[in-house]
Amino acid sequence: MIQDVLGIYRDRSDDFIRYFFEHLHIVFVSVSIVAFIGLGLGIAMTYSRRLASVVLAVSGFLYTIPSIAMFGILVFITGIGNTSAIVAISIYGALPLIRNTYVGLKEVDASILEAATGMGSTEAQLLFRIKLPLATPVIMAGFRTTLVMMIALGGIASFIGAGGLGVPIWAGIAINNRALTIAGSLLVALLAVVTDVLMGFIERFLRLKLHGK
Repeated sequence: MIQDVLGIYRDRSDDFIRYFFEHLHIVFVSVSIVAFIGLGLGIAMTYSRRLASVVLAVSGFLYTIPSIAMFGILVFITGIGNTSAIVAISIYGALPLIRNTYVGLKEVDASILEAATGMGSTEAQLLFRIKLPLATPVIMAGFRTTLVMMIALGGIASFIGAGGLGVPIWAGIAINNRALTIAGSLLVALLAVVTDVLMGFIERFLRLKLHGK
């Protein structure tokens, strides 16, 4: 089996390079959307309990929908292809970042905020100079989870006609070619593991920097 997988990599290297960059494209676009929405909603939720309750309830409900079902539903709305895949991946990826942004900002020490307010800091200064820097490690932990999850979900995207490393996975299943399925799955797993390790280093660096070490 190992020889078969290596043979597939050798004989279809051009295809797998294309699948790899298609996968990165889908994940990059999804991450960009999630970063904007997740951070924005997470920040806004700290100023409105009602908004926080609604967003957490809706996102929690969407999170319970199986990914395959979500992909299938979106096909009837946004069609077959990368668009539906990006929307679905963004929906699943947004929840960890929204929650961690909200929790990270809410857990900032109130005494620090009171001292800064007493020194004349505006709400914008409190947010950008105190809250966000202090909440960054927690936010990065959510972003790390989001990124790894998106890479994994990208492997299912070909189910609705999207590109990426899911193409050889589903093609292998369709023609009962285990080596082809394993070849695609290994690359998805490798990309997720490498990304998780890199994000772990960044997260630790930010924590050490925050504590002045």
